This record gives sequence, structure tokens and C-alpha cells, in this order.
Amino acid sequence: MKIEIKNLTKIYGNNKAVNDLTLTLTDGIYGILGPNGSGKTTLINLLTDNVKRTSGEILINNKDIVSLGAKYRDLIGYMPQQQALYNDFSAYMYLKYMCTVKGIKHNNELISDILKKVNLYDVRNAKAGSFSGGMKQRLLFAQALLNDPKILILDEPTAGLDPKGRDDILDCVKKLQKETGITVILVSHSMEDVAKYVDRIMVMDDGVLKYDDTPQNVFRHYRQLEQIGLAAPQVTYIMNDLIRAGINVNPDAITIAEAKESILSHFKRNAKA
Repeated sequence: MKIEIKNLTKIYGNNKAVNDLTLTLTDGIYGILGPNGSGKTTLINLLTDNVKRTSGEILINNKDIVSLGAKYRDLIGYMPQQQALYNDFSAYMYLKYMCTVKGIKHNNELISDILKKVNLYDVRNAKAGSFSGGMKQRLLFAQALLNDPKILILDEPTAGLDPKGRDDILDCVKKLQKETGITVILVSHSMEDVAKYVDRIMVMDDGVLKYDDTPQNVFRHYRQLEQIGLAAPQVTYIMNDLIRAGINVNPDAITIAEAKESILSHFKRNAKA
């Protein structure tokens, strides 16, 4: 699925929430970062066709999403940042209910398959009110998959979760993307999450696209990110501190696994010397 955004602008009064944005997305996982008020939410609302653009185009396989209408919305799976669950519903009944709300034809096989994808099948009959925070987020993620989307938009899917809960849901996202080749757009404040899971990062500030590159290339600019109110993963700071201390490690290591490998390699080289 090819998404082309051309000269996209959204103006509220005197504020350009999105300012002449141009980019292309294909398959993969894309992270959108930015401080509060940077335009992330407006961009998501434009991509989900929930607000009208001021100017510019959003094309899916060379067709404008406005002209596609309901056909476009059928391609989208959306997990909003906040969504209430019915605590007395079981996981299965919640998804069945959401199918009815969305007008999606459903059967036991469809719902069971999705519950398996998000690792909730074994608790399908348990009430949502008994779930942990991570399990509830995975159930919300499941409802975004009910229409078999080709474009998946996740707005802060790991907000408020501990590291294990974050990994649980993002492991599901990563596995799904690899199996289906869909386009995933992930909005997050967690630099560790985007460093570990996304293929490309888009950084927005004041409605403008500041960076659009691989995580390694974006986090090389950690000092510039700080100036707009963002930070790099903690690993980035640790590795640069080690380099300044004279230790030869990889400054582009952005995950714990990459840092561990680089540090161990350094000590192995020194041991041989």
C-alpha cells in the first residue's frame, strides 16, 4: 500500500497545524514523534479523514482518499489513544460488539483468529475488567484489526504501560507487519519504543517535518531534538558518554541489545590486545 502526502496543510485560525507536508509511506512501521502541539494529532486526523485538509493531497495508490470515501475507511485500522472498554464484556463479546458497531461481518473464526494474534485467545471468555493494563491495550489493538486493515494507525498504544506491557503489544505489531506487509503508523512519546520497533522516524515540530529517516540517523541529531523538546533513547546518551570517556563503542547503537553487543566487542578487542 503506497501512501503519498503532497503539500498537505491544515490551518486553524492563524495556526498552521500541518504546514506543507510531503512524504511517501509504503509497507513497514513508521514512528511519528514531536513535542505537544507539533502537529502529530492533526496529521493523524487528516490521515484518518476525520478533519478536512486546508490544501494538499493524500493519495492511496494514486487515488485521493476523499474520492475513495468509504472504501478508504475500510482500509484503515485505528487505535485511538484513549478508548473506553466495557468491563463486564468478555474479550470475545467486546470484539463481537465492535464488529456490529463498525458494520463488519463477523463469525467465531474471525474473532478467534484476531484474539490469537494479540495473545488473548486463552482468556477470550474473561471479563475485560479483570485484565491488566497491557491486556486491555492488546484488546483495543485487536479491535483495530477487525476489518483486516492495510493501513494501521496506532496513537500512543503503549501509554501508561510498564516495559513488559509495551513489548507485549509492540511485539504483536511487529509480527503482524512482517506477516502481512501492512503499513503501520505509530505515534509515541517513548523513544525506546521507536528505537526498537520502527523502520523509519518522522519528527514534527510546529507543523513542519524536521526529520524523516532511519532511527539511527535521526537520533544522531539528539542535541537538535533536545532543542525542540524531545530526547533520544537513554542508550544514545550512554554510548556518547562512553565515547567521550575514550571508550570505542558504536554511537549509533540505540537499543539495549545493540549497546550490549558494542560494549562487549570493545572489551573483547582490548582483551586480545
